[in-house]
Amino acid sequence: MFKSFKSDLPASIVVFFVALPLCLGIALASGAPPFAGMIAGIIGGIVVGSISGSQIGVSGPAAGLAAIVMTAITDLGGYENFLVAVVIGGIIQILFGIIKAGVIGYYFPSSVIKGMLVGIGIIIILKQIPHFFGYDTNPEGDFDFFQVNGNNTFSDILNAINSANMSATLIGTLALILIIYWSNVLSKKGKFFTLIQGPFVAVIMGVVYYSLTKSSASMEMLPEHLVKVPIPESVDSFLAQFSLPNFAAISNKNVWITGFTIALVASLETLLCVEATDKIDPKKRITPTNRELFAQGTGNILSGMIGGLPITQVIVRSSANIQSGGQTKLSAIVHGFLLLISVIAIPTVLNMIPLAVLAAILLIVGYKLANPATFKKVYKLGWQQFVPFIVTVLFVQYNLLVGIGIGLVIGILVVLYKSYLNSHFLHIKETDTDHHYLNMEFAEEVTFFNKGAIMRELEKIPNDTYLEINLLKTRFLDNDIIEVLEDFLLKAKNRNINIKLNSKRGVVENPESFVEFFNNRPKSKLSIN
Repeated sequence: MFKSFKSDLPASIVVFFVALPLCLGIALASGAPPFAGMIAGIIGGIVVGSISGSQIGVSGPAAGLAAIVMTAITDLGGYENFLVAVVIGGIIQILFGIIKAGVIGYYFPSSVIKGMLVGIGIIIILKQIPHFFGYDTNPEGDFDFFQVNGNNTFSDILNAINSANMSATLIGTLALILIIYWSNVLSKKGKFFTLIQGPFVAVIMGVVYYSLTKSSASMEMLPEHLVKVPIPESVDSFLAQFSLPNFAAISNKNVWITGFTIALVASLETLLCVEATDKIDPKKRITPTNRELFAQGTGNILSGMIGGLPITQVIVRSSANIQSGGQTKLSAIVHGFLLLISVIAIPTVLNMIPLAVLAAILLIVGYKLANPATFKKVYKLGWQQFVPFIVTVLFVQYNLLVGIGIGLVIGILVVLYKSYLNSHFLHIKETDTDHHYLNMEFAEEVTFFNKGAIMRELEKIPNDTYLEINLLKTRFLDNDIIEVLEDFLLKAKNRNINIKLNSKRGVVENPESFVEFFNNRPKSKLSIN
């Protein structure tokens, strides 16, 4: 793990700056104490990062759970009661890992995963534009279209453009130019510029800008445009930020329902993120999904025990890690320690970082995820890939899980449609004035999905036809298809259609019954060989 220290350390610093406002913003969007987001980020980095089998995934509080958390805190009668549900959710996630439920992650179509990555990239760009212009009414981490401040994504952008803050826009623009120039030009000039990342220099520039302009009435960065880390006045006030779960609420059935909901949604988000990060990992490593569920469950138990938000693996921080050159899990772990050290030792310095600078960093992350070349690449793969992809991209803008769900449904429908078309091949062997000779060759796997297509073709066969049904390549024939053939027998006799059945079990002319013919097959009722 330490062999890539020179790559992992700079990456961890970038991930730290990306994670910092998101931890605080997601807590605010969830109706939880700000420090709860920091707890989740610290545990997600140090604990989950250590246990996880993912080399480049980064865990922390998830925007996708914000609505669930906000509702649960109210419905369960307080934050301490909600923490019990977080602990229960973690235990259930560990059970998911034990029963090997992580295999679910392998069944999401590639087109949907690509759509999720691009969609999240677009969300990041759209959500950071207001912060870039100094319009900070909506908290970081509120990724839904309809926002907690009453606006939506587009109205926020319009408001930001109409009421842009000059200081925030200036430092955001300078940071964006610096990061792009550092990455595209300076990084090729020497090792120093690869060891020190552009985003880190941009943050330092932002802090210096704030320090130099805080006495200027026209250029001053107001507090609402800066990071807001809680600053404890003493050790006691720092410890008071931690909350303990009220286990007296464990008898409340709604606590258990919330715990199961957290486990289910957090596990699904984690598995989706694992698939996505593995796809964009330059080394194409495969994350053990069951171990990941165990790691996430352990993290959620600890987070709930000391007052933190629910944890998942998250694509924003993971993609920032990959794009910054992170090679091993050391990057995620160090980012967790940086969060811990910073809230203890330098919260005042953190509160000097302009949100516009962090927005510039995230704009780069978003662009790399939503690179226009990806649209062209997926489009060239054909409509079967592009339709689920673009549907996922569009609906993820409304809500992450809704977008994934709709994209998955569209992907399944495409598979069913292709299965419908590919059940058989119908060839006209020979035709004269009075008779037709047709050869219907069935595919290797013929299921009830193909029922409609085969019924349609059988109905179209003209009278006075010699029909040869070829099953030589067929390994599986569903009982639904056998019943379709059985029903066709009577129609065939009435329409003077002669049938020749050709299979590995033999050849039969005008069988009395397809059902009886296939009932005599071997014990494996799914096999017709």
